[in-house]
Amino acid sequence: MEFSTTTTRPRDVDWKRAAAILYGDWGTSKAYVIGLAFAVAGYSSPWLIGAMCLLTALVGYNYITICRHYPNGGGVYASVRHRSEIISIVGAFLLVADYVVTAAVSALSAFLYLGVPYPQYFAAGSILLIGALNFFGPKHTGGLAVLVSVPTAIVVVLLGIFAIPHLGDAVAHTQPLQGGFFHNWNAFVAIVLALSGVEAIANSTGIMKLNPGSSPQKPNVSKTATKALVVVMIEVCLFTALLGLAMAALPGLVAMHGEVNAPGAEGVRDYMLRYMAQIFAGNVFGPVIGDIVGWVVSIVFGVLLLSAVNTSIVALSAISFLMARDRELPPIFAKLNSFGVPNAGLFFAMLIPAGLVIAVSDMSGLADLYAVGVVGAIATNLGATSTDRKLKLKGFERGIMFATFLIMAAIEISLFVDKPNARIFAFTILAIGLILRGLAKESVERKRKAADDAAMEAAVLAVEQAARTRPTETPKSPSEGAKPAIHHMAPPVVRTYTGPILAAVRGMGRTLDFAVKEAQENGQPLYVLFVREQTVIAPGDRRKKWTEDKQAREIFESLRDQGLGETIIPCYAVSDAPAHTIADLASTIGAERILLGAPQRSTLIHILRGNIIREVAGLLPDDITLLVCV
Repeated sequence: MEFSTTTTRPRDVDWKRAAAILYGDWGTSKAYVIGLAFAVAGYSSPWLIGAMCLLTALVGYNYITICRHYPNGGGVYASVRHRSEIISIVGAFLLVADYVVTAAVSALSAFLYLGVPYPQYFAAGSILLIGALNFFGPKHTGGLAVLVSVPTAIVVVLLGIFAIPHLGDAVAHTQPLQGGFFHNWNAFVAIVLALSGVEAIANSTGIMKLNPGSSPQKPNVSKTATKALVVVMIEVCLFTALLGLAMAALPGLVAMHGEVNAPGAEGVRDYMLRYMAQIFAGNVFGPVIGDIVGWVVSIVFGVLLLSAVNTSIVALSAISFLMARDRELPPIFAKLNSFGVPNAGLFFAMLIPAGLVIAVSDMSGLADLYAVGVVGAIATNLGATSTDRKLKLKGFERGIMFATFLIMAAIEISLFVDKPNARIFAFTILAIGLILRGLAKESVERKRKAADDAAMEAAVLAVEQAARTRPTETPKSPSEGAKPAIHHMAPPVVRTYTGPILAAVRGMGRTLDFAVKEAQENGQPLYVLFVREQTVIAPGDRRKKWTEDKQAREIFESLRDQGLGETIIPCYAVSDAPAHTIADLASTIGAERILLGAPQRSTLIHILRGNIIREVAGLLPDDITLLVCV
């Protein structure tokens, strides 16, 4: 007997954590968009920044609709795939391009704010370090994002308060847009950045808390997603517009050759918020306090930007894993290390952005590459969703979404026409992706052909063998020959169980031996649970059996002579939240005791991974005893 348990990823992401995931991308845009806008439009930039904020709000509104209709994941790859595999692949690789540049832009901007020499090398080093830490599958990214986002939001609000007295000067300094429509359109396209957070939050709907009254079978996460999107939209649009306008109050700014110089401070384009904080706070409290406030802004935004690097790396390795499981990428991208992390995807997720930031090493150049990926992915999602007649969209929702798609498509076309580097980058990512997809399909076809050939050969051999074989003897009936053996089975021993034991194991050893001994001595049924931990769960992983997992198979087969399938019940699950899986199973079977082995990992890995014993203990009811074997 095998205990079949279905575990689902816990829907424990509330609106605050979802908002933090979104804010990690949208919130960081202030750090570099404001300065880039002044570099392309000078004192006319508040108009462009205002238009970008309106577009941000429009995209956010459409993704509220997408999150409502795709409660198990509404990112471009998942939501478009049921309509066209090719379009979903194109959208996915555009998203890959976006995440690559997001990691590079965020890391470079962080060290530009911190004012270190050769920031591109520090940025590349930070990407490699964060990627290396992800080898251990760090958890609680959402909680970390909340921790980082709160002080950032406080700093932004304080900076806005310092800016309010200067708004009169800002309005007076703001100039009308110069040039014709196409000139200003190209300037607007150049600053359409940092929208990819909506794809991140759409992909997270599968782990968001459900609406009251909904169920895992009929999920609805509209309240969580809507609140997260609305709160972040208000903050980002309001304060980006406010600070973009306040920037015009700064006297003596000069845009020259794509850079912005200020009186006594050259090259402030890439750390405009720090410069604004120094000037505005310095006017009130003096230059010393102004410098301190400026550095506080730099440190807070630097940490938030590095958090965005981590989010991008995790997203890159996750999407490559899912595509490999769908046989759209070679199988190597689906192989996991002992911590459940896809090594190949993680390797490329850290190496490519690190190489890109050194190769380009300029915020303006990276910004050109940035927009082509995120705009293309969002346009693909909006276009496919708005034209999907199977979705029960309201008429005005469909109309607004399609109109937004047309705007995003126009921006993408402009980028392809006017930004040759962006065009080359996008085509390179798509070409590499399609080549890898071709290799994956070729591998699948080769394996299928080999299996067909082997089956045909076996069938031919079976026919030949049957033709050579002739019956030589008629089998005797039982009355003519030996009597059939009759196996007498002893009546089962009836015992009174006080409750089953659940042993969660990672391998054979003292924990498993102790659990078997305890169960036998006390006459209790023993459930042995093996959790295959994966940071990313593909749809087919939930249906995987222990017989398909080499490590689990070795553990369970070692118990065959001790009552496997009778008094020892094997349990197997693939999960990205092992503690929740253990606690859920314990409640399901009514376990009296849970046995866990003490982790043998180093202190550093404990810090990165978290303590599963503490997690399980926090999830268990009081009537279940937790024992730790050391």
